[in-house]
Amino acid sequence: MMQGDVIVRLPGLDRLLFFVIRQLMRLWVRPQVLPADLAPLGIDPARPVCYVLQNRLLSNVLALETEAIRLGLPRPLRPLRSGGLRERHALVCLTTGEPPLPLITPRHTQSPRLVALVDALHADPALDVQLVPVNIFWGRAPETQSSWFRTLFADSWATPSVLKQLVIILLNGPSTLVKISPPLSLRQLCPPEGSPERAVRKVSRVLRVHFRRERTAAIGPDLSHRRTLLREVFHAEPVQAAIAREAAERGVSREVAETRARQYANEIAADASMPVMRTLIFFLDWLWTRLYDGVQVKHFEVVEQHARDHEVIYVPCHRSHIDYLLLGYVIFTRGYVSPHAAAGINLNIPVVGSLLRCAGAFFLRRSFKDNFLYSAVFHEYLHQMLQRGFPIKYFIEGGRSRTGRQLAPKIGMINMTLRSYVREHNRPLVFIPAYIGYEKLMEGRTYIGELQGKPKEKENLFALVRSVRQLKKVFGRVYLNFGEPILLDERLDALLPGWRDNPAVLDSPAFIPASQQIGLDISRHINAAADVNASNLLALVLLSTPRHAIDEEELASQLDVCKALLLAVPYGDHVTVTELDGRGMIATGERLRILQRRPHPLGDLLYLFEEEGVLMTYFRNSTLHLFALPSLIAVILLQHHQASPAQILHRVRAVYPFLRAELFLTWPDVQLDALVPRYLAALADLGLIVPQGGGDWRVPEASSAEHARLHILSRALRQTLVRYHMTITVLSQRGSDQLTQQQLEELCHLLAQRLSFVRELSAPEFFDKALFRGFLDTLGELGILSVSAQGRLCFDQRLNTLAGEALAVLPSGIRQAVLQVTQVTDEEVAEALQAVAEKKGRVRAG
Repeated sequence: MMQGDVIVRLPGLDRLLFFVIRQLMRLWVRPQVLPADLAPLGIDPARPVCYVLQNRLLSNVLALETEAIRLGLPRPLRPLRSGGLRERHALVCLTTGEPPLPLITPRHTQSPRLVALVDALHADPALDVQLVPVNIFWGRAPETQSSWFRTLFADSWATPSVLKQLVIILLNGPSTLVKISPPLSLRQLCPPEGSPERAVRKVSRVLRVHFRRERTAAIGPDLSHRRTLLREVFHAEPVQAAIAREAAERGVSREVAETRARQYANEIAADASMPVMRTLIFFLDWLWTRLYDGVQVKHFEVVEQHARDHEVIYVPCHRSHIDYLLLGYVIFTRGYVSPHAAAGINLNIPVVGSLLRCAGAFFLRRSFKDNFLYSAVFHEYLHQMLQRGFPIKYFIEGGRSRTGRQLAPKIGMINMTLRSYVREHNRPLVFIPAYIGYEKLMEGRTYIGELQGKPKEKENLFALVRSVRQLKKVFGRVYLNFGEPILLDERLDALLPGWRDNPAVLDSPAFIPASQQIGLDISRHINAAADVNASNLLALVLLSTPRHAIDEEELASQLDVCKALLLAVPYGDHVTVTELDGRGMIATGERLRILQRRPHPLGDLLYLFEEEGVLMTYFRNSTLHLFALPSLIAVILLQHHQASPAQILHRVRAVYPFLRAELFLTWPDVQLDALVPRYLAALADLGLIVPQGGGDWRVPEASSAEHARLHILSRALRQTLVRYHMTITVLSQRGSDQLTQQQLEELCHLLAQRLSFVRELSAPEFFDKALFRGFLDTLGELGILSVSAQGRLCFDQRLNTLAGEALAVLPSGIRQAVLQVTQVTDEEVAEALQAVAEKKGRVRAG
């Protein structure tokens, strides 16, 4: 029997009893040990090792003893004898309490063994002891679960009774998690001066904080106080002020305003239930194996490095409804608490909404800027969540990307996060970006329909039931990469100096630009963690070929060239690239039914069906940013056939600001001087360009295979450049101070639709108004466009200069097609814009 770290000494019987119990547990308890590789922990077997457990449960002690023997580590129940140490066991248990049996040694305010260790260190200056904290979570390894019922009896914050712990072991023995932490030097933890009693108190405090952080990271903060949290939200000063304002401005009684505030709080708040979470994880284990070929996770060490000591906000890209489930599943199954997720109120549908709420989702309305009471309640709820240490997840794009591109960040949640953090913070906050990639997308056809004008489908239970049919289909693998973290303290120090001592910065003119910059940083870090899979590269190549068809041998070679280019000039440390070669990617494409094969005596042809070609633009767009610079260089060289490095750099500089803004490229303009030569060298090594005398570069002979490969590479960026050229052409033709930005966006959208029919530009995002809006915003940021007092766009000669630069990178056939499409009269423009306005009016009325 055990109390604190003191074992009842029943001569000879305790060892026999422990041995028998441990042998029985070995038959049933099969823990998962983290980390899988213990070498990086740095446990030195030549120095004294003492394990530390948080509580005094005998089952924990024996589980640790069994795993230590299996892993070849020093045993916790062996005598600890080194220097002046003469301890029966190498084990410290922090938890104390009333002894359950009269025969057990009474409780101690401090661990007797820890006191003895500190005394030995004071007596022997050469002695040191490695304290190895160990956390044991019963039922916390969900990937080994085989019954949802067992999840109801998994580990929680409450210390179980002896009977409950026995039930937990019987139910969850095979799904136990043992987390071994790096050793702590007892010598370094003890202050060099002061009494041993002071040293023991300090070491105990450090260990308690460590266990609390580990437990919070693994199972989350205590979830049993939802009512307390909502009461704190309701009585917070900002909410009370909003209630008073609601009563005064809306002409209602105080009681009515308070009722509304409580209704808002209940509408928003999660009702997290650990049993429901664990049951959901058990279901997801089945779902991933049924729907996908697996989930590949890279750079999870980013989470491990920050989850214990930071308030964590996960900011993934948003490509599919599966994103909601995937990130939480991966984090949970690796021993950390699943984050609370901000979900749109549109997902709060019957049954599904309740499950999501119990799984940690909290709901927010799409817009609440005109509802100050709702805004105050939501702000305060988020603040209380952050202060209590709940990890949070939200999508800064606001909604799912329908094109595969990273969408412009919506800074609403970022604003609220910054305001909460500046107002009060207990721990440093870190944003952890995450990139989620798919080999095949469940919502693909729905997305394309929406981009082509079909109304967006509302989430409902019937649509969810219909989606069950998808379970029979093969969707390949899912890829999750964690990106470079963004430490909020560092960004605020750079963007809002003095923020720690001056909360008034929240109302300063610099606050919104700072929030926008952090949003851009997050978007760029997400893209800088991209995974390039077979679907991405197949889409990049096949969509750049005439009729989306190519010889099998040439396709394999082109895929190998694209992969080699990514490896030659890495985009970033967190980007991952498929290990498959060209032929392996082709085999994957056929297995996923992306590619079609047509046998031919001179070599098989591989192609995409027309509809599949439209769907594949999504996968090209997901990683287009990785090929933006080499594709632009290929466009420039093919247009001019030969150019000097200085000429190429000049052309790149003219277009790069727009590419960087649209594709959230990582590199600032100043890095182009180094990047362009590196890409030129990589293209030359692959034989795609040829050096000339005087340092110039030229394209290979037109009849060569290398010329064809360079041409395919150049077409990846063609639609983007055509869109830029068309926008500038329309602006120039219509004249300065003639159109509002909204009118220009509508007109470019209509003209792009026409151009997509007469040229091979069938990608739905080619006429996406959001991309035209982004391009015009960048023109404004560069000072090329301005807005008159009447709201119309104004420009000067610099736009014509930019138009000339745009013309210089496009083939003559494309330029002519753009000119033909944009030659419309003022009357035709007016009629088209009037028709669009009337259609919108009918939609709103309906």
